[in-house]
Amino acid sequence: MRCVVFDLDGTLADTSGDLIAAANACFADLGHAAPLDAAADGDTAVRGARAMLRLGFARIRGEGDHEADVDAQYQPLLDHYARDIASHTYFYDGALDAISRLRAASFRVAICTNKPGHLTDLLLDALDARDHFDAVVAADTLTVSKPDPAPFFEAVSRAGGDPTRAFLIGDTQTDRDTARAAGVPIVLVSFGPAGARVLDMAHDVALHSYAELDDVAVQLLGR
Repeated sequence: MRCVVFDLDGTLADTSGDLIAAANACFADLGHAAPLDAAADGDTAVRGARAMLRLGFARIRGEGDHEADVDAQYQPLLDHYARDIASHTYFYDGALDAISRLRAASFRVAICTNKPGHLTDLLLDALDARDHFDAVVAADTLTVSKPDPAPFFEAVSRAGGDPTRAFLIGDTQTDRDTARAAGVPIVLVSFGPAGARVLDMAHDVALHSYAELDDVAVQLLGR
C-alpha cells in the first residue's frame, strides 16, 4: 500500500504558540521576562524544547555554555506544555481534508514525530485528530528517533504501508535527513515556521498548500 508519512510540529500543525508559551513559563519561574516570541521564534520552537531553552538563555545571559540550565529546565518545560498543549495550536489549512482524501484514495497515512509520545497523544486527543491516522510513531516509540530512518520505517509498517512506496513530508533538516537516510522522497512544506527558507535545503518536492498534496502523492507514488 502507498503510504504518506507526516512530521507533526510545523508540518501538519502550527504548535509554536503553545511551545513558546511553555518555554516562557519556565523563564517566568526563574524570574525573567519572556525572552521568546511566538511570531518570531516559531522556527526554533519546532526544533524542540532544548532549542527554545538555549535561545532564551542566550538572550537573557548572552552567548555561552548554558547546558546545565537547559537540562534543569527541560522537564519543567514539558510539564508546562502538557498542562496547556492546545490553546494556540491548529492544523494548517486543508491538512485534515487532504488526509481524508488520501485515505479515501487507498493511501495509508502516518505520523513520525520527534515529540515525546505522551505529548503527541495529548495533542492529538486535544485536537480530536487521532482517528485521521493509521499509525503514530513518536520520539520514544523506539530507542532511536529522527534523523535515524528506523522511526520512519516503523511508521510505514504500523500503517500497513509499503516502504518502497512511501515518502516523508516535513519542515526541517531533521526531516530531510531522515528521508535521505531511508532512501525515500522528501517533501518540504513552505508554510511552516521557517517559511520558504526551508526550501534552500535539497528536496524532491515543495508543498505550498495542502490543496496540492493529492497531485504530489500521485506524482511520487503513482496511482
